[in-house]
Amino acid sequence: MPSLKDLRNRIASVKATQKITKAMQMVAAAKLRRAQMAAEAARPYAERMEAVLANIAGNLGDGAQGPVLLTGNGRDNVHLLVVCTAERGLCGAFNSSIVRLARERANSLMAQGKTVKILCVGKKGYDQLRRQYEKQIIELIELRSVKQMAFTDADPIGKKLIALFEQGEYDVCTLFFARFRSVILQIPTALQLIPATFAKAQSTGGAQSAYDYEPSEAGILDALLPRNISVQVFRALLENAASEQGARMSSMDSATRNAGDMIKKQTITYNRSRQAMITKELIEIISGAEAL
Repeated sequence: MPSLKDLRNRIASVKATQKITKAMQMVAAAKLRRAQMAAEAARPYAERMEAVLANIAGNLGDGAQGPVLLTGNGRDNVHLLVVCTAERGLCGAFNSSIVRLARERANSLMAQGKTVKILCVGKKGYDQLRRQYEKQIIELIELRSVKQMAFTDADPIGKKLIALFEQGEYDVCTLFFARFRSVILQIPTALQLIPATFAKAQSTGGAQSAYDYEPSEAGILDALLPRNISVQVFRALLENAASEQGARMSSMDSATRNAGDMIKKQTITYNRSRQAMITKELIEIISGAEAL
């Protein structure tokens, strides 16, 4: 049984940890507000761009040749998985849920005989994936120095994806991130970037024939599709930033509560041990007095 000094040290250690987790929860709550506003502000632009591109793509004639970013290169052999995670931990299952979705996709593709390549955006995803897919990882992009996500941080990633596609490094590109829903709910999402897919936007069609495009549909798509890739990457990074802070806030709240429960249990154990020692000393004093 631990001594009273050990119990006091343990209680003091848990109290210090509780102060840290409480402070981290408050910091995450402050950061979440800004990150959530940025993510919600980016959604209408990204969704509207998808709708515009879907309408333009739907107006391409049967014989018209669409851009390769829209139609693909006709092959489906090499898949690039872009896994966006956080740079830091202590945010519950946020990173693990994204990595799990990417791992399931990679295993499914490899079981079909496809070649899988992985580009990691964020160190935590890289740390988990390299244990099993070290040979498939082609690059790690760290954003640790970025305090607040901006389009200038996402645009180089989008351009890199396009450059790799033009070099024939892969045939299909899929982006993995967590869509922010609430503090306790972040949805792991897989979004195919190349070839571009606009399933949701196409379902809302009906007014496509009311527009005339200059110079041509293909020319507009050539200009907008590369930017759309950077926009979708930027949106994913913003959604990840909000999801990370929400997950960290929730996990630190749970850690603070658990620390409080542990302090209560350790305090009860300490009081019982102290009472037992006092009782034992009283018995020894009384027994010695009676022996005299």
